[in-house]
Amino acid sequence: MANDLRVNVITHPLVQHKLTLMRKKETGSKDFRELLEEIAMLMAYEITRDFPLEEVTVETPVAPCKAKMLTGKKVGLVPILRAGLGMVGGVVRMIPAAKVGHVGLYRDPETLKPVEYYCKLPGDVSERAFIVTDPMLATGGSASAALTLLKEKGAKSIILMCLVAAPEGVRLINEEHPDVPVYVASVDERLNERGYIVPGLGDAGDRIFGTL
Repeated sequence: MANDLRVNVITHPLVQHKLTLMRKKETGSKDFRELLEEIAMLMAYEITRDFPLEEVTVETPVAPCKAKMLTGKKVGLVPILRAGLGMVGGVVRMIPAAKVGHVGLYRDPETLKPVEYYCKLPGDVSERAFIVTDPMLATGGSASAALTLLKEKGAKSIILMCLVAAPEGVRLINEEHPDVPVYVASVDERLNERGYIVPGLGDAGDRIFGTL
């Protein structure tokens, strides 16, 4: 991994173990989906560790108690269609109050450039901290376009959460969105001539939905 990349790699043993199972070509769609959701839940635990807390008083069965609770920070979850949908369930299990928007982008197979076809977000965009999900950060074009779209809609706080990244994709996000923290489970070697991450895990969308 290039030393100039600004990226948070989540090295928790459970995340790494489950990612290895996902990489295997023998892993079928059912197991792939379940593993992705589990990893997304574990990654959500990591990326929310700096969320603000406030002190409250509650009544336990024994006595009053001063304790900590989240300050009520509003969270928005935005999967990049279609593969990003595979990470939604895991994040929502950790943050059940999060509202879910959707951004539809696909990568043109000839130009490798992102093409937008859908965008639906919560109405209070400017008040939410958004987590954008996409399993694969390859060229970075689709993720960057999604981040630009969110900012144009008024988003002020965004985190990008991916499973596997190529150095080229991380570098593009660093350059075009230096204010957006990037969290991944792995930064792989490179992109091949078709724009796929090497070694990667193949096309995440096809493996999630069984459209190989």
